Amino acid sequence: MFDFSSIAGFDWDKGNKQKNWDKHQVDFRECEEVFFNRPLIVGEDKTHSAYEKRFNALGQSDAGRLLFLAFTIRNDKIRVVSAREQTEKERKKYAR
Repeated sequence: MFDFSSIAGFDWDKGNKQKNWDKHQVDFRECEEVFFNRPLIVGEDKTHSAYEKRFNALGQSDAGRLLFLAFTIRNDKIRVVSAREQTEKERKKYAR
């Protein structure tokens, strides 16, 4: 399990915040909810970790919306890079 004990909050880039809404209609508040709800599946994204460690999360918002998040940790804060609804394959993995 990913260790969230040293996380102090969230850091939002205005561009990513708007991009996630424009492209996938995922609000930044929904993204934050995912980290407080269970189950939450977090894995390292080695493909996109060339310059900084990246992670993927499968989780759900308070409304039960199943989301996929790509994020990194910067200065003890979660910085969501991308957010969208889970694909069918991801939903099956999340359900297990």
